[in-house]
Order: sequence, then structure tokens, then C-alpha cells
Amino acid sequence: MTEELVFYTNPMSRGRIARWMLEEIGEPYRTEYLDFGTTMKAPEYLSVNPMGKVPAIRHGDTIVTECAAICAYMAETFPQAGLAPTAAERGNYFRWMFFAAGPMEMAVVNHALGFEIPPERLRMAGCGSLAHVFDTLEQAVSASPFIAGDRFTAADVYVGSHVGWGLNFGTIEKRQAFIDYWGRVSDRDAYRRGNELDNAAMPKQPNS
Repeated sequence: MTEELVFYTNPMSRGRIARWMLEEIGEPYRTEYLDFGTTMKAPEYLSVNPMGKVPAIRHGDTIVTECAAICAYMAETFPQAGLAPTAAERGNYFRWMFFAAGPMEMAVVNHALGFEIPPERLRMAGCGSLAHVFDTLEQAVSASPFIAGDRFTAADVYVGSHVGWGLNFGTIEKRQAFIDYWGRVSDRDAYRRGNELDNAAMPKQPNS
């Protein structure tokens, strides 16, 4: 029997990244929606992710948390989707996926929270300055059509999600290279399906 794939998420979270990846691989999965502060912190879910955060996936007896890890795991576990890197793509694939998970997210979140690293301490921070992160990202998305080369991979799900979210919410500069890259990677049926599913699961707002 095929091992069950369970997706733990909230539509107002980074779970949207994992949802997009799940739609890309095309395997059946079951979604469990969790609420911040209640079911996300309940003992049942803490046994899945002790951090009490989403997303997470359970694939049979295997649990994976952290969006970059989920994307990489599913690309390797379901190779028929063609989203894992070839030998030639492998370096850029891992380089830029973990750049987005580390320096890029750290710099963007610090800035959004109003925390600016003093210039004399930039060497202590793995992300360096926000401007340096954006300049580096711009070079990466301009070097080839997709982040690992000439074709779409799981790294584009992850890096692209950060770029798209940042452009939408104003945490990433609206440089033309970022806009063009996001346009390329988001023009996919799997992205649209995932977005529709999460939008439909959003809490209903009371009439004003």
C-alpha cells in the first residue's frame, strides 16, 4: 500500500509553500488545518512538530518540517514529478534554496520587525545587509530562466514563494528582475490550484 501523505497547515502561513509543492508532485494527500495558539500547540500536534508551527508533513512514519526541507524531501521522494535537480543543477539548486531559507529570510524578517544590524556588526550576521541580500538575489534570478538553470525545479517553489510573498507585501524591493522571475515561476497550474485551495480555507470575515 502507498504510505499516506498528511499535510498540516494553516492557510495564513508558510504552509502555502508546501501546498504548492504538494500540488506539483501530484500525489494524493490529506490536509489537516490547525489554528494558531490552540490546535497548533496541542499535545497531538506537538508530537509532530515540537515547535508548534506549520507546515509539516507526515509520509508514513516520516515527519518533515521546515518548508525548504519539505520541498527537497518531496522532490527526492517523488522523482516522477521531475522537480529534483540533475547533476548539473544540483549546486545552484541547493545553494539558492538554502540562501532563501537562511540569509534572505533572516534579513527580510529582521527588517520587517524594525531590527537593523549595526554596520560594524554585519560580519557577525550570516545574512549581511538587506541591500547585499537583494543584490545577490537579483544576480541569482537573472543568471538563468529558473533558479537552478533552464527548467523549473523544487527550488523555484521555495525561492519563488519568498519572492512572490515579498513583492505582494512590500518586504522585497520591486526590482524588475524579481517581478520577471516571479512571473515565470508562478505561471503554473499547480500554483493556481494550491492558491485556490488555501484561499477557500481562509477564515470567513464578518460583514462590515
